[in-house]
Formats: sequence, C-alpha cells, structure tokens
Amino acid sequence: MNISFREFIEKLDKEGKLLKTKKKPSLKLETASLLHSVEPKPLLTEVQGSDYRIAGNVFASKELVAECLGCKKEELVKKMLNAIENPSEPKVIDKSEAPVLENTITDVDLGKLPIPFHLEKDGGPYYTSAVVIANDKEHGRNLSFHRLMIVWKDKVVARILPRHLDQFIIRAEANGRELDIAIVVGAPVNVLLGAATSVELGSDEMKIANTLMPVNTVKLDNGIEVPADAEFVYEGVVTKEEVDEGPFLDLTGTYDIIRKQRVFKITKIHHRNNAVHHVLLPGGAEHKILMGMPKEPTIWKEVNKVTECTGVNLTEGGCSWLHAVVSIKKKNKDEGSKAITASFIGHKSLKHVVIVDDDIDVHNMKDVEWAIATRFQAERDILILKDQKGSSLDPSSNPETRATTKVGLDATMPLEGKDRFRKEEYKKLKIEDYL
Repeated sequence: MNISFREFIEKLDKEGKLLKTKKKPSLKLETASLLHSVEPKPLLTEVQGSDYRIAGNVFASKELVAECLGCKKEELVKKMLNAIENPSEPKVIDKSEAPVLENTITDVDLGKLPIPFHLEKDGGPYYTSAVVIANDKEHGRNLSFHRLMIVWKDKVVARILPRHLDQFIIRAEANGRELDIAIVVGAPVNVLLGAATSVELGSDEMKIANTLMPVNTVKLDNGIEVPADAEFVYEGVVTKEEVDEGPFLDLTGTYDIIRKQRVFKITKIHHRNNAVHHVLLPGGAEHKILMGMPKEPTIWKEVNKVTECTGVNLTEGGCSWLHAVVSIKKKNKDEGSKAITASFIGHKSLKHVVIVDDDIDVHNMKDVEWAIATRFQAERDILILKDQKGSSLDPSSNPETRATTKVGLDATMPLEGKDRFRKEEYKKLKIEDYL
C-alpha cells in the first residue's frame, strides 16, 4: 500500500477526523495558534495572503501514523526497525507521471507561499516540515529535516547540525561547486520518518522510507530523486552566505538561540494542482511524534543486545526526546541496569529513562508511575551518570559544553518473590448485565 500526504488527508476527511475552518486565519501568529488550539486533531484550512491551503496536526499521534502505515500503534517500533535493517530501492517513475511536477514556478517569490510566522519572538516566517535531499558521489543520498527561515524572496536560512548534510556541503565546496538540494514539503509519512531516522553516513533514508511503505520517486533536472506524489518540491543550492537564523521555538517548547547559518537559494518550485502545504507546529504534538518516534527503534535495538526488549516509548511529557520508558522481559538480575546503559547508547540525547517489566504498558504513565512506586528503591535501583554529553535542546544543560547528568531508574521486579510485586486484576464483567 502506498498512501500520499494528500490521500491521507482525504482519508481523514472521509472518516470525519479532519477539521476545516469557516474563515481564513492569518499567517502571522493566528495559523499557529489555531493549530495549537485544536491539536492533536488534524486541520485543513485556507489562509490569508496565499492561494495555497495548509494542513497541520496530520501525524500528531502515533495512532494517526499507524493508520497511515496500515499497522497498529504497538507495531510501529518493530516496523521502523525492520525498515532500518532492510532498506529497499524505491521505484523511479517518469516525469510525466509525477503529480508533484504538475506545476513549475521559475520566478520564485516565497512570500506567496503559506509560510507561518508562528510566535512573536520568531526571527521570521519558518518552513517547519521541510525535508532536504542531497546527493554525494561517495556517500550517496541523504534525507534530513531542517527548519528554514525566509530571509529574501528566493532565499532561506537553514539550521544545519554537524551531521551528514554539512559534510556533503564541505565536500561539494572542496570540489569548487555549490551543493544542489531539493526541499520537499507535503511528503508522505514514510519519507518524513525516514528523514528523521539517525543512521550512519552512507545509509539511504529514502530506502528506509520505501521499506516502511512503497514510495515512487522522480528525478529532477539536478539529478536528485524526490517523492513523486509530494505536494511541493523546491530546487536550490547551498550558498556560502551566512546570516542569523532564529530565534525559533524548539521541541522542548523553549526558544533556541540565534546562530550564523548557511543560506539556501531557491531556483525553482514544483507543486501539485491545488497543493497543500504541510505545517508542523513548533514544539507541538506532530513535531514531537515525527522527531522522537524514529529514535525508539534505535533504543530497542541497543536494549535488545543485553536483554529482551518488549516496548519503547519516548514520552510526550519528556518532549518525546529527553525521557523514555523501556519494558523488558528480565531473566537475569542485572538486566535492568544493563538496559539503562543500552538506552543511553541507543539515543544519545536521552536524559532520563525508566526500565519496567513487560507487564507494564510503556504508553500508560499511570502504569509506569505505579511500577516506580511499588518496584523501585532509589538506594539500589538508580544509576546516575554525571557530566555526560546532553542535548542542545535541553535548556538546563551546560550552555557551553551541553554536558548534563543522566539518570536511569530500574523499576523492574526482583526475580525472587515476584508474587509480592504483581498487580492483581478484578474479574471482567459485562456491566450491562447488572445495570
């Protein structure tokens, strides 16, 4: 099954799960506030000042992601892990068959696009769902998320972390050329999840996306393959120009700092007929799901090396980034503490982790808190790791070194005397037989 961003919105509409507005919100503050007010419910709306519609909160819950991928919420981690371990080549189709190439704009004016100004302190209007695709002769193709702030009618400044895209840029410029890029907005969920997955340099995130759910690609004139049924594709180059990027609200709901970052020049825009621009609310539920969920399979993989992992959840209260709950089927006494260490290896930005038994639902925080209350003793079941490399998203970490203290709680039962620690269940009745 292959379902595009457009097709999923139409599916939600038919099921009565899609909200629509009766008046057009302003792109200045109002659109973002509207998305926040209704989340996690998906929303489709026209906006003031643009001919294009916007959609947000489309994947604002794991249930929505699972529905789009055709699986159950509990199957998502294993499904993503399978995609990472078994990438497959997408089908390349002819340009004449690609919906995203139905319209092409060469006189670029980003002011005509529905790009919101989210909060009063923001540095400018921001693209928030943009997936950047680039090619490298040695390392192949790379997909990655980058927030993009409009700085001119045909230029954006990108927040680029020192990972893979920056290496592509360095290598291109060492060979005397600018790096060609494609920017995708309104991509299907498999492409979004693939782009958010942390894999080794040289791994192809588009192939991961294709294993999650088949994706057809089309090759642009610059040689870059993009999802053929995306809503928008922007062609451009990475310039040597640097300008201030930010401020911008990040995953934690706190503002990130201003930095000098690279400018992308947009040379061409392709889009579908009646195109829909995907807006990710900064720090919102959809932002958390698409950024945090791809880290769950990497935690699962590492924990599974030391014990049998049965569940992973990067919790919403922990910004879907800094806190995790991991369930295991413990067979040896030390597997709880080993799972703590493995979790931090599986997600380097993780700050706090709770390890529970497989009878605890990692998605139910009442269940997790109960396990801590009845199975955890701080003097013996806590692991504190000082002066660790933390997340740049954590405002409480050292602002210069990003060092943090990491904490793991082993809230699993001891192997002996388990009956003392089990929660008893009342008999299930058909209440309608009695009332």
